[in-house]
Amino acid sequence: MMITLQILLKSQINLESFVIALTGYLIVFTALVLLFWFFSIVPRLISLGKIKRRTRKGKAPATDEVISGEETAAIAMALHLYLDEIHDKESGLLTIKRISKAYSPWSSKIYAVRNQFNRR
Repeated sequence: MMITLQILLKSQINLESFVIALTGYLIVFTALVLLFWFFSIVPRLISLGKIKRRTRKGKAPATDEVISGEETAAIAMALHLYLDEIHDKESGLLTIKRISKAYSPWSSKIYAVRNQFNRR
């Protein structure tokens, strides 16, 4: 440890830079660990809340409310088919009709573009 500290002091990286970098790394990794812990605890708290609500209503807590993978796939496929039918099928044929309009100074680019260099 002492040798690395001496090498660190002799190099262009000073001790303050090293402490700042180390503090930054510690903050980031601590935040990642806390986020991991938070996201692993939240589902348990939600299921615990559901069990408490069911026991307050007088119903037996259901522990077999887990949906299997086959049921999830069937629901997802049904939703996909239903939402796919809602969208209109279009022919892909585009028709462009040109309509001649009377001249309007609002659409003229002459008034929008000014040549500032030719003014005297």
